Amino acid sequence: MADRAADDRLNAARLSLTFALMLVVSVASASGLDELHAFLAGTHSATAAFRQTVTRRDGRSAQQSSGTFAFERPGRFRWVYEKPYAQVIVGDGRRVWVYDQDLNQVMVRNLDAALGQTPAALLAGDNELENNFTLIASGDADGLAWVDAIPKAHDSQFKSIRIGFAQDLPRRMMLTDAFGQATTLFFDDMKRNPQLAAGLFTFTPPKGADVVGE
Repeated sequence: MADRAADDRLNAARLSLTFALMLVVSVASASGLDELHAFLAGTHSATAAFRQTVTRRDGRSAQQSSGTFAFERPGRFRWVYEKPYAQVIVGDGRRVWVYDQDLNQVMVRNLDAALGQTPAALLAGDNELENNFTLIASGDADGLAWVDAIPKAHDSQFKSIRIGFAQDLPRRMMLTDAFGQATTLFFDDMKRNPQLAAGLFTFTPPKGADVVGE
């Protein structure tokens, strides 16, 4: 049971990392590619609260969590899970640190290696999304304007990403992975280009923590 719990936490950390890094680049568009590029060009940093729901292929809810995040492009972010368990993910521009408070364990990897061949890796660092995704303005639903991003890479871990916007800000993100599992993120109280503390994107492992990785 302990091994299974550790595996579950590791998988959650990996998924969390993907979401966090996606938000580093803030893929957002209210209606069409022109607004998409305008938002990316005009958003250097942001903060928000989030709620996350993971749904299995059979439609059953697998996990619900919540917390806060901040990012500063490119490659700097802080993603904090507050419920149901405490976890912090920090990208300092060179490395990614994943700290599980209950396990007192830190996983650290090179930023590029941590991203891997995920949609986040294809988006991070530049705005040339058309090179890596087929972008489709998919109309309005639930009071939001939606954009679909379909990865061009056949080995991507995600089949599709949907992003819903209101008032030029992302309000919801829906991801479907290669196994049919769906993850939905709801963003609340998002602030664009705030002043952020200089030390927000640095991480020092707590004394006594088990540090794994590079």
